[in-house]
Amino acid sequence: MPPKTPPMSRVPQEIEEHLAVGNIEAIEEMWLTRLEKPQEDPDQEVVFFAIVARALEKGGASETARFLLELVDEQLVDGGRWPQRLELLRRAGNLIYEPDDLHPAITESLDGIFGDLPSYELMVDKVGLHRAIDDMPKIWQKVDRLQGLLAFDVGSIVHMEGKGAGKVLEVNMALESFKVEFENDLELRVGFGGAAKLLQPLPRRHVLYRKMTEPETLIKMRDEKPAELLRAVLASYDEPRTGAEIKRTLFGIVPEERWSRWWSAARKHPQVLAAPGGRRAYTWAASSEDAHDAIWQSFANAEPRERLDLLRRNSDRDPDLKKRMSETLVADAAATASADPGFACDVWFALDRYGDLPAAASWSPQALLSEIEDPRRLFKGILDRISRERAYEILRRSRQDWTELYSQLLWQESDARALDTLSEALTEVEPDRFSAFLDLLLSQPRRNPAAFTWFSERANDRPEWLERNPLRLLNQLLWVLANDHFAPFKASRLMPLMESGGTLPKLIALLDEDQAVQAYGSIRKASALKSYRREPLLKAILLRYPSLREEGESPLYATHKMISAKRAELKKLKEVEIPANRKAIEEARELGDLSENFEYKSARQRHEYLAARAAGLSQELARARPIDATQVKGAEVVVGCRVTLAADGDDERTITILGPWESDPEKGVLSHESEIAQTLLGLNVGDSVDLADVEYQVKAIEAFE
Repeated sequence: MPPKTPPMSRVPQEIEEHLAVGNIEAIEEMWLTRLEKPQEDPDQEVVFFAIVARALEKGGASETARFLLELVDEQLVDGGRWPQRLELLRRAGNLIYEPDDLHPAITESLDGIFGDLPSYELMVDKVGLHRAIDDMPKIWQKVDRLQGLLAFDVGSIVHMEGKGAGKVLEVNMALESFKVEFENDLELRVGFGGAAKLLQPLPRRHVLYRKMTEPETLIKMRDEKPAELLRAVLASYDEPRTGAEIKRTLFGIVPEERWSRWWSAARKHPQVLAAPGGRRAYTWAASSEDAHDAIWQSFANAEPRERLDLLRRNSDRDPDLKKRMSETLVADAAATASADPGFACDVWFALDRYGDLPAAASWSPQALLSEIEDPRRLFKGILDRISRERAYEILRRSRQDWTELYSQLLWQESDARALDTLSEALTEVEPDRFSAFLDLLLSQPRRNPAAFTWFSERANDRPEWLERNPLRLLNQLLWVLANDHFAPFKASRLMPLMESGGTLPKLIALLDEDQAVQAYGSIRKASALKSYRREPLLKAILLRYPSLREEGESPLYATHKMISAKRAELKKLKEVEIPANRKAIEEARELGDLSENFEYKSARQRHEYLAARAAGLSQELARARPIDATQVKGAEVVVGCRVTLAADGDDERTITILGPWESDPEKGVLSHESEIAQTLLGLNVGDSVDLADVEYQVKAIEAFE
């Protein structure tokens, strides 16, 4: 919608010049000529007459000003142009009428504008328009309030943020409120005082007004002239509208199931213009030529990367426009090929698909990929996924070392479909190389969060991937849920893997009993899992291994020596310390006055401690499982092993994984329930792992001493 002409605020220079020399006749001549010739903007015309009249009054020509204004006033009344007449009275009414006559003139104008509205007379009385008529400043305040309230009279179409378009059904003077029915049949009452802030009156041309009053017309436009319906939407707003905003506006007119087809047809119109900037919004150009000019101007002022996007979006508009954009991008690519070969490739593929591709160029993907020593930098610069996949295929055809390069590129690729392309090609020719990538990815998921997410998703349909190391993958899936590096993937891609039919439930079916015990503990402690996701997983483990249900708790691993010591401690508690404490309680009771008997209170507190300690030990011993060092084979990290980890710079770290009773972090002995131990369990010799942001490799696994 074209911007409105700003209102006149000062005396035109030509009028000032005539006033300066006292040439009133010239001003009269100009006034009469202008009065006889209708102007394009009647509202601006009234402002002009009022400003000039005020200048005449200030220059001592009050009678002339009054005479000229009376001519204007008479013309406005005869023509029934009441809104312009009311504005003239507001700006210069005291120059035309005496105080006693100005109020009736104002009332006459209001009658002409609003007299047919159902609530007009009641509103006039409500604002007190006929009281204190000599106080003209207050009269104009009442006029303003009256106009504001009448904008919401019965039948008015309004818009409310969050509620959409609505129709005013009732004006309640007693409650001072409007009753509004919105599109979704919601009815609300809005007070007089808040109406101006909450409700926006809609003009008749507005698409939301038309939705409420003539939906059949809009539906016909939808079916017969999709672009005209879009034009009606865009013309209703001063600012560009995004696709989502347009969709909300046309809710009820364009059904969800028809939206994509309608939207594709409507936005192809040559006058539909995508506004520049990151926010994809649309306007309606005055003509196709104006649209092309606006696109070219945006293109010329854009950065090279932005130009690519503009070409993709507008290549089918006009052959000449496409040619100009293509020529500019060819020059951009040639100038930046050395510094940014990825961009040059992006340009080449975009021109091949959307623009005018040059017959030959030194910066073609074939040339660049054949010459560049390390293509990883080039591929980082190809931002379009389809272009990257095409470049991968060119790399495969033009380089003998493509398999090695593919295995490197897997670590920087983030798109799932592009990862499919790389993995399928590598698996076909060098499956061992791809298998090594998967092993490393499983041990170091943070190295490429997107690739690990892709692996976890694809594993759901590939049993051979699930069977690689099911416990390890299960633990890593639980770990990444709480890791900030995986935040972009958590809600939409990782969490669904925890639900029925997802990767994690399928992993449970592959665990043996000892692994299931560890998985049960890991799932119970996974803070990122809500109870509604955690409980089905725990039940799945218990369903597969009912013996775990009988224990009721995850097992507590401990050495034979420690279990014996705990049993001895429990026996001493039950047979020595608790009986001795009971005897002390009886002796203290005999001393009398239990309320002030310190010995009795002390003995009772001791009894509570001993009883709690005995109960706790009993429960822990019921869960206790002895660690069998003979089961440590040295190939996989399990409970009861000593792990030697090596990092760059001769940094070695030895960790022994036992039970919580043996835990002594200062000596490198960790509980199998600890976070670090859970990270290590399931690793093999040669695997890598991140601990406190240091990358270690499993150097050796042996039984604890």
